[in-house]
Amino acid sequence: MAEPGRSLEMFFIDGRPDGMLTAEVFNWTGHVLRTPRTQIAKALARQESGYTGVYILIGDRDGEPLAYIGEAEDMRHRIKKHVAEKDWWNEAILITTSANNLHKAHVKYLESRLVELARQVGNTALDNGNQPTRSSLSEAATTNMEAFLDTLGMVLPAIRVDLFLTKARPKTADTAIGVMVDDPLFSCVLPKHGIHATAQLVNGEMIVKAGSQARKTWVGSAGQNPGYSALHEKLLSQGVLSLQGDHAVFTRDYAFNSPSAAAAVVTGRSTNGRTFWVLPDGRTFAEWEAATVEETAP
Repeated sequence: MAEPGRSLEMFFIDGRPDGMLTAEVFNWTGHVLRTPRTQIAKALARQESGYTGVYILIGDRDGEPLAYIGEAEDMRHRIKKHVAEKDWWNEAILITTSANNLHKAHVKYLESRLVELARQVGNTALDNGNQPTRSSLSEAATTNMEAFLDTLGMVLPAIRVDLFLTKARPKTADTAIGVMVDDPLFSCVLPKHGIHATAQLVNGEMIVKAGSQARKTWVGSAGQNPGYSALHEKLLSQGVLSLQGDHAVFTRDYAFNSPSAAAAVVTGRSTNGRTFWVLPDGRTFAEWEAATVEETAP
């Protein structure tokens, strides 16, 4: 069964999409403020910046993305120090509650879990040193903080923060992500290279199944779709693709944003995924898509 929809309210404080914004979810106590560093003085003048919370600094060092995750009982005071001491960041995300009802143990727990999640995903290097100690909370408080994190995991990608956004899926993805009987299962075979892969379209994502084979190296031209070649390399470094003999093998289900992205990683070169992926009845993704659109929107 599909997850129920949720309503996210974003408020662009100065009317600019690249300026300060707040994000809140109906029936969620959390409050998120995102601000560019160029507006940090204005952001720190806001009431919520003095609340107890966790914060994320985002920027880059030597051309590589970098982030720092911290916590404070007064975020305004702590971030003032980071303005003076850290010159690499250019955006800050302040996470608290609208009623300022998080306490020190809550935010230490959240900080520890966010660092843990960011390192597991591996999208961005962290400027943090050691793994922060997770505070001891009651069973009920721990459950509340995990629920808080669950909603935060929806809010942050919506405001373009992808440190914690993983495309890897557990091997039990058929139940974990709500695969339905009518979710189409596609496959591809490259006989010349002994490659076979399967993928399922679920909730708009092309999920290549664990055990699928792919090229072990990117064989396309150096300048051809550098984003896809970088993704192939990233999946190898993260262990999503594991080198086994002449191939790389998906160690877990992995969700791609498009059929072509999935096809490119499997083939190791730019590939039209709409004609690459085929149903058991022989129809390509493009043919299935056209028929589906015709059926649902005559």
